[in-house]
Amino acid sequence: MLGKLLQPEVQSLIAERNFTRLREIFVEWPPADLADVVADLPDEDKVVVFRVMPQELAAAVFEYLDPDEQEELLHSMGREQAVRILNEMSPDDRTTLLEELPSETVKGLVASLSPSERAIAQNLLGYPEGSVGRLMTPDFIAIRADWTVAQVLDDVRTRGRDSETLNVLYVVDDHGKLIDDIRIREFLTRPLEAKVSDVMNEAFVTLAVTDTQESAVALFRKYDRTVLPVVDKGGKLIGVVTVDDVLDVAEEEATADAHKFGGLEAPLDLPYMSSSLWEMFRKRGSCLVILFLGEMLTATAMQGFEEEIEKAVVLSLFLPLVISSGGNSGSQSSTLVIRAMALGEVTLKDWWHVARREIVSGLALGVLLGVVGYIRIMLWAMLHFANYGPHPYILALAVGVALIGIVGWGSLAGAMLPFILRVCKLDPATSSAPFVATLVDVTGLIIYFVVAAAIFLPYVQH
Repeated sequence: MLGKLLQPEVQSLIAERNFTRLREIFVEWPPADLADVVADLPDEDKVVVFRVMPQELAAAVFEYLDPDEQEELLHSMGREQAVRILNEMSPDDRTTLLEELPSETVKGLVASLSPSERAIAQNLLGYPEGSVGRLMTPDFIAIRADWTVAQVLDDVRTRGRDSETLNVLYVVDDHGKLIDDIRIREFLTRPLEAKVSDVMNEAFVTLAVTDTQESAVALFRKYDRTVLPVVDKGGKLIGVVTVDDVLDVAEEEATADAHKFGGLEAPLDLPYMSSSLWEMFRKRGSCLVILFLGEMLTATAMQGFEEEIEKAVVLSLFLPLVISSGGNSGSQSSTLVIRAMALGEVTLKDWWHVARREIVSGLALGVLLGVVGYIRIMLWAMLHFANYGPHPYILALAVGVALIGIVGWGSLAGAMLPFILRVCKLDPATSSAPFVATLVDVTGLIIYFVVAAAIFLPYVQH
C-alpha cells in the first residue's frame, strides 16, 4: 500500500532527473515497500532507480523482488552494477537467485564477485539442489564457553553488523564444533563478569547441511524457532538458516501441493499471470488427457451393465448422484491423509489405523447419505415430482444401500492411495482430487449396478 503511494512521486522525479531528491526519499522508506515501487516501474526506470540508491540499500531492495524480476534486472544492468548488488546481497538470497539463472550466466557472475564473496557463493552452490546447504548463510556469531558476558557483548558490537541475525549466538570449541546455542537475551540479563559456560545447557537443535529443505521446514515448525544452526558431518558449525528463508520454502511447497491437488503435472514456474499460454497448456493438458482416459473406463464399465440399464432406465437417473458422492468422500479422506503426512502426524506404519478409521467413518457417512438419498427419492415420488415406476421404495432402498458401499469404499480408497504412492517413492500429493475421483467413479459404478441388480431388478422383472 505504501509502495503504491510512493510510485507516482518516484516516476515524476525520474522524469525530472532529480536524482538527489530521489535518493533522499529512498533512504526514508523500508526496502520491502521500495521493492513494490520498483516492480511496477518500466524496465529502463528500474535500472535508474538502482543506480541512484545507496549500494547497501539497493541490495536489500533487490532481495525483496521476485526471482524473475531479479533476473530481468540483472540482464538490463551493466555487469559492474549487477556485480556490486550481488556482492552486497546476503549469501542465502544470492544463492537462491543464482539457482534460477543459466549456468553460463552464473559462472560469469560468480567469477566477477570479490574473492571472499566468490568463495562463499561457490561453496553454497556446491551443495545438492534442494538441500539445507543451499538455504543457509555463513554469517553468524560464534563465541567460546570460557568468555565472559562482557567479552560476548564486545564481540557482538564488533562483528554484529555482518551477522544474518543476532537473536541467537553459537558456542563452539577450538575446532569449531557446535556445543550450544544461546539466545542474546540471556547475555543481556546477566552480570558482565558471568561466564558463557554458566549460561549453557547444551540443549540445542541442529540441521545437517545435507538435509532437505522440507525437513528444515518441519524442524522449524516443531521447535518454533526463528533460526537454526547448520552443521557438517563432524558437527562443525558452518552456517545458519533463518525463518524467512524457511517460509519461502514452505510457500513453494504449499503452491506445488495445491497445483498437484488440482491435477497439474507440475507446479507453474512463474506466477499465474506471468505464465505463458504454452506452459499452461503443457502442464494442464497431460493430466487432463490421463484423467479423460481414466474416465473412459467408466463408459466401459457401463457397457458391462447395458442389460441392467435397458431393464430399468430409471437407474441411470441416479448415476451422477452416487458417483459424485464416492468421489467427494474419496477426495476428502485423501486430502486429510496427505496433509497429516506433510505435518508428520501420520507415517507409513500408521496405515492400518488410518484404514480402520476410514472404514468406520466412511460407512457412517455412507449411511448418512444413504438415508438422505432414500428420503429424497421417496419424497419426490410421493409429491409426484418424478415417475420412478411402480416400486419407488425399492429403488430408493437400492440407491441408499449403494451409497453406503460407494462412500465407504471411496473413503478407504482415498485414504490408502497416499500410502501406496509413498511406498512407491512418489509424492502423495499426486493422489489429488481428480485422480481419486476417477478411481472411485469406475469402482463406484460397479458397486451401484451390482447392488441395483440384487435389490431392484428382481422387482422390475416381475
